[in-house]
Amino acid sequence: MQLFWPLFKREFLGYFRSPVAYVFIVIFLLSSVGTTFFLGGFYDANQAALTAFFAYHPWLYLVLVPAVGMRLWAEERKSGTIELLFTLPVTLTEAVLAKFFAGWAFLGIALALTFPMVITVNYLGAPDNGVILAGYLGSFMMAGSYLAVTCLTSALTKNQVISFILGVIICFVMVLLGWGIFTNVMANFLPSVAIDVISSLGFMTHFQSISRGLIDSRDIIYFASVILVALSLNTIVLETRKAH
Repeated sequence: MQLFWPLFKREFLGYFRSPVAYVFIVIFLLSSVGTTFFLGGFYDANQAALTAFFAYHPWLYLVLVPAVGMRLWAEERKSGTIELLFTLPVTLTEAVLAKFFAGWAFLGIALALTFPMVITVNYLGAPDNGVILAGYLGSFMMAGSYLAVTCLTSALTKNQVISFILGVIICFVMVLLGWGIFTNVMANFLPSVAIDVISSLGFMTHFQSISRGLIDSRDIIYFASVILVALSLNTIVLETRKAH
Protein backbone atom coordinates (compact mmCIF):
# COMPACT_ATOMS: atom_id res chain seq x y z
CA MET A 1 0.00 0.00 0.00
CA GLN A 2 3.00 2.31 -0.52
CA LEU A 3 1.31 4.29 -3.30
CA PHE A 4 -2.04 4.63 -1.55
CA TRP A 5 -1.28 7.99 0.04
CA PRO A 6 0.15 9.65 -3.11
CA LEU A 7 -2.90 8.49 -5.06
CA PHE A 8 -5.24 9.56 -2.27
CA LYS A 9 -3.61 13.00 -2.10
CA ARG A 10 -3.83 13.45 -5.87
CA GLU A 11 -7.49 12.51 -6.00
CA PHE A 12 -8.46 14.48 -2.89
CA LEU A 13 -6.71 17.69 -3.93
CA GLY A 14 -8.12 17.22 -7.43
CA TYR A 15 -11.59 17.97 -6.09
CA PHE A 16 -10.52 21.42 -4.98
CA ARG A 17 -8.79 22.27 -8.25
CA SER A 18 -12.19 22.36 -9.91
CA PRO A 19 -15.07 24.76 -9.21
CA VAL A 20 -17.40 21.75 -9.30
CA ALA A 21 -16.32 20.81 -5.77
CA TYR A 22 -17.23 24.22 -4.38
CA VAL A 23 -20.53 24.20 -6.25
CA PHE A 24 -21.31 20.79 -4.75
CA ILE A 25 -20.56 21.96 -1.21
CA VAL A 26 -22.66 25.11 -1.61
CA ILE A 27 -25.60 23.14 -3.07
CA PHE A 28 -25.37 20.54 -0.31
CA LEU A 29 -25.28 23.16 2.45
CA LEU A 30 -28.16 25.15 0.98
CA SER A 31 -30.20 22.01 0.37
CA SER A 32 -29.60 20.76 3.91
CA VAL A 33 -30.67 24.06 5.43
CA GLY A 34 -33.62 24.45 3.08
CA THR A 35 -35.05 20.99 3.69
CA THR A 36 -34.55 21.32 7.46
CA PHE A 37 -36.25 24.67 7.93
CA PHE A 38 -38.79 24.75 5.11
CA LEU A 39 -39.72 21.12 4.47
CA GLY A 40 -38.81 19.55 7.78
CA GLY A 41 -40.76 22.02 9.92
CA PHE A 42 -37.82 22.63 12.24
CA TYR A 43 -39.47 25.45 14.19
CA ASP A 44 -42.93 23.86 14.15
CA ALA A 45 -41.57 20.77 15.89
CA ASN A 46 -40.61 22.97 18.86
CA GLN A 47 -37.77 20.57 19.74
CA ALA A 48 -34.05 21.09 20.10
CA ALA A 49 -33.08 18.26 17.76
CA LEU A 50 -31.73 17.69 14.27
CA THR A 51 -34.21 14.98 13.33
CA ALA A 52 -35.53 17.03 10.41
CA PHE A 53 -31.97 17.78 9.29
CA PHE A 54 -30.95 14.13 8.97
CA ALA A 55 -34.31 12.93 7.64
CA TYR A 56 -33.62 14.33 4.18
CA HIS A 57 -30.02 13.15 3.82
CA PRO A 58 -30.93 9.88 2.04
CA TRP A 59 -32.75 11.92 -0.60
CA LEU A 60 -30.12 14.65 -0.93
CA TYR A 61 -27.35 12.07 -1.30
CA LEU A 62 -29.38 10.33 -3.98
CA VAL A 63 -28.41 13.04 -6.46
CA LEU A 64 -25.40 14.76 -4.95
CA VAL A 65 -23.20 11.74 -4.18
CA PRO A 66 -23.50 10.16 -7.66
CA ALA A 67 -22.59 13.59 -9.04
CA VAL A 68 -19.35 13.42 -7.05
CA GLY A 69 -18.52 9.80 -7.86
CA MET A 70 -19.54 9.57 -11.51
CA ARG A 71 -16.19 10.88 -12.75
CA LEU A 72 -13.89 8.69 -10.65
CA TRP A 73 -13.33 5.95 -13.24
CA ALA A 74 -15.41 7.09 -16.21
CA GLU A 75 -13.15 10.10 -16.72
CA GLU A 76 -10.03 7.94 -16.49
CA ARG A 77 -11.41 5.58 -19.12
CA LYS A 78 -12.59 8.34 -21.44
CA SER A 79 -9.30 10.24 -21.34
CA GLY A 80 -7.22 7.06 -21.64
CA THR A 81 -5.27 7.75 -18.45
CA ILE A 82 -6.53 4.49 -16.97
CA GLU A 83 -4.08 2.62 -19.23
CA LEU A 84 -1.27 4.75 -17.79
CA LEU A 85 -2.50 3.93 -14.30
CA PHE A 86 -2.35 0.23 -15.09
CA THR A 87 1.34 0.56 -16.05
CA LEU A 88 2.31 2.08 -12.70
CA PRO A 89 3.60 -0.10 -9.84
CA VAL A 90 0.27 0.17 -8.06
CA THR A 91 -2.30 -2.53 -7.48
CA LEU A 92 -5.89 -2.08 -8.54
CA THR A 93 -6.93 -2.47 -4.93
CA GLU A 94 -4.74 0.51 -3.96
CA ALA A 95 -6.15 2.60 -6.80
CA VAL A 96 -9.76 1.70 -5.98
CA LEU A 97 -9.32 2.41 -2.27
CA ALA A 98 -7.45 5.67 -2.89
CA LYS A 99 -10.15 7.03 -5.18
CA PHE A 100 -12.92 5.92 -2.87
CA PHE A 101 -11.43 7.29 0.34
CA ALA A 102 -10.54 10.57 -1.36
CA GLY A 103 -14.16 10.99 -2.44
CA TRP A 104 -15.42 9.90 0.97
CA ALA A 105 -13.13 12.40 2.70
CA PHE A 106 -14.48 15.15 0.44
CA LEU A 107 -18.04 14.18 1.36
CA GLY A 108 -17.01 14.16 5.00
CA ILE A 109 -15.78 17.75 4.71
CA ALA A 110 -19.07 18.80 3.11
CA LEU A 111 -20.96 17.12 5.94
CA ALA A 112 -18.70 18.67 8.60
CA LEU A 113 -19.39 22.14 7.20
CA THR A 114 -22.99 21.79 8.40
CA PHE A 115 -21.70 22.38 11.95
CA PRO A 116 -23.64 25.71 12.21
CA MET A 117 -26.76 23.54 12.47
CA VAL A 118 -25.34 21.96 15.63
CA ILE A 119 -24.47 25.38 17.03
CA THR A 120 -27.94 26.67 16.20
CA VAL A 121 -29.80 23.83 17.87
CA ASN A 122 -27.60 24.10 20.97
CA TYR A 123 -28.27 27.83 21.10
CA LEU A 124 -32.03 27.29 20.88
CA GLY A 125 -32.22 24.52 23.46
CA ALA A 126 -30.49 21.62 25.15
CA PRO A 127 -30.32 18.81 22.58
CA ASP A 128 -28.89 15.35 23.13
CA ASN A 129 -25.55 15.85 21.38
CA GLY A 130 -24.90 12.12 21.56
CA VAL A 131 -27.87 11.55 19.26
CA ILE A 132 -26.61 14.31 16.95
CA LEU A 133 -23.16 12.71 16.73
CA ALA A 134 -24.81 9.37 15.98
CA GLY A 135 -26.78 11.05 13.21
CA TYR A 136 -23.58 12.40 11.69
CA LEU A 137 -21.97 8.96 11.90
CA GLY A 138 -24.96 7.35 10.17
CA SER A 139 -25.01 10.04 7.50
CA PHE A 140 -21.29 9.65 6.85
CA MET A 141 -21.55 5.86 6.59
CA MET A 142 -24.52 6.14 4.26
CA ALA A 143 -22.69 8.66 2.07
CA GLY A 144 -19.82 6.18 1.81
CA SER A 145 -22.23 3.47 0.69
CA TYR A 146 -23.72 5.71 -1.98
CA LEU A 147 -20.21 6.62 -3.15
CA ALA A 148 -19.04 2.99 -3.29
CA VAL A 149 -22.03 2.12 -5.49
CA THR A 150 -21.24 5.07 -7.77
CA CYS A 151 -17.58 4.03 -7.97
CA LEU A 152 -18.81 0.72 -9.35
CA THR A 153 -21.12 2.33 -11.92
CA SER A 154 -18.31 4.69 -12.93
CA ALA A 155 -16.05 1.70 -13.64
CA LEU A 156 -18.73 0.16 -15.87
CA THR A 157 -18.86 2.97 -18.44
CA LYS A 158 -16.85 5.76 -20.05
CA ASN A 159 -19.85 8.07 -19.98
CA GLN A 160 -20.21 10.10 -16.80
CA VAL A 161 -23.90 10.77 -17.41
CA ILE A 162 -24.63 7.05 -17.71
CA SER A 163 -22.59 6.44 -14.56
CA PHE A 164 -24.61 9.10 -12.75
CA ILE A 165 -27.96 7.67 -13.87
CA LEU A 166 -27.00 4.11 -12.93
CA GLY A 167 -25.76 5.30 -9.54
CA VAL A 168 -28.99 7.16 -8.86
CA ILE A 169 -31.14 4.19 -9.88
CA ILE A 170 -29.26 1.64 -7.76
CA CYS A 171 -29.13 3.92 -4.72
CA PHE A 172 -32.81 4.79 -5.15
CA VAL A 173 -33.72 1.10 -5.11
CA MET A 174 -31.61 0.64 -1.97
CA VAL A 175 -33.43 3.53 -0.31
CA LEU A 176 -36.86 2.18 -1.31
CA LEU A 177 -36.13 -1.21 0.22
CA GLY A 178 -36.09 0.29 3.69
CA TRP A 179 -38.59 3.12 3.20
CA GLY A 180 -41.69 2.76 5.38
CA ILE A 181 -44.18 3.68 2.64
CA PHE A 182 -42.71 1.10 0.27
CA THR A 183 -42.63 -1.67 2.87
CA ASN A 184 -46.23 -0.89 3.86
CA VAL A 185 -47.32 -1.35 0.26
CA MET A 186 -45.33 -4.57 -0.08
CA ALA A 187 -46.96 -5.85 3.13
CA ASN A 188 -50.17 -6.26 1.13
CA PHE A 189 -48.52 -8.87 -1.09
CA LEU A 190 -45.71 -10.46 0.92
CA PRO A 191 -45.49 -12.18 4.32
CA SER A 192 -43.97 -10.27 7.24
CA VAL A 193 -40.80 -12.39 7.17
CA ALA A 194 -40.12 -11.39 3.57
CA ILE A 195 -40.82 -7.74 4.39
CA ASP A 196 -38.31 -7.85 7.26
CA VAL A 197 -35.66 -9.32 4.97
CA ILE A 198 -36.29 -6.75 2.24
CA SER A 199 -36.29 -3.91 4.76
CA SER A 200 -33.00 -5.08 6.25
CA LEU A 201 -31.35 -4.66 2.84
CA GLY A 202 -32.30 -0.99 2.53
CA PHE A 203 -30.29 2.11 3.43
CA MET A 204 -33.17 3.79 5.21
CA THR A 205 -33.72 1.11 7.86
CA HIS A 206 -30.14 1.21 9.10
CA PHE A 207 -29.69 4.96 8.76
CA GLN A 208 -32.83 5.76 10.72
CA SER A 209 -31.75 3.41 13.48
CA ILE A 210 -28.39 5.16 13.87
CA SER A 211 -29.84 8.67 13.51
CA ARG A 212 -32.11 7.96 16.49
CA GLY A 213 -28.98 7.47 18.57
CA LEU A 214 -29.04 3.67 18.51
CA ILE A 215 -25.57 2.74 17.32
CA ASP A 216 -26.02 -0.96 16.68
CA SER A 217 -23.04 -2.91 15.35
CA ARG A 218 -25.38 -4.56 12.82
CA ASP A 219 -26.09 -1.20 11.19
CA ILE A 220 -22.39 -0.33 11.01
CA ILE A 221 -21.61 -3.76 9.59
CA TYR A 222 -24.38 -3.31 7.01
CA PHE A 223 -22.93 -0.08 5.62
CA ALA A 224 -19.38 -1.46 5.79
CA SER A 225 -20.56 -4.55 3.89
CA VAL A 226 -22.19 -2.47 1.15
CA ILE A 227 -18.96 -0.52 0.75
CA LEU A 228 -16.82 -3.67 0.73
CA VAL A 229 -19.01 -5.50 -1.79
CA ALA A 230 -19.28 -2.49 -4.13
CA LEU A 231 -15.53 -1.82 -4.05
CA SER A 232 -14.77 -5.52 -4.59
CA LEU A 233 -17.01 -5.54 -7.66
CA ASN A 234 -15.34 -2.31 -8.75
CA THR A 235 -11.94 -4.04 -8.61
CA ILE A 236 -13.26 -7.09 -10.50
CA VAL A 237 -14.68 -4.88 -13.26
CA LEU A 238 -11.37 -3.06 -13.65
CA GLU A 239 -9.45 -6.35 -13.66
CA THR A 240 -11.69 -7.53 -16.47
CA ARG A 241 -11.14 -4.30 -18.42
CA LYS A 242 -7.40 -4.58 -17.84
CA ALA A 243 -7.34 -8.15 -19.15
CA HIS A 244 -8.92 -6.98 -22.38
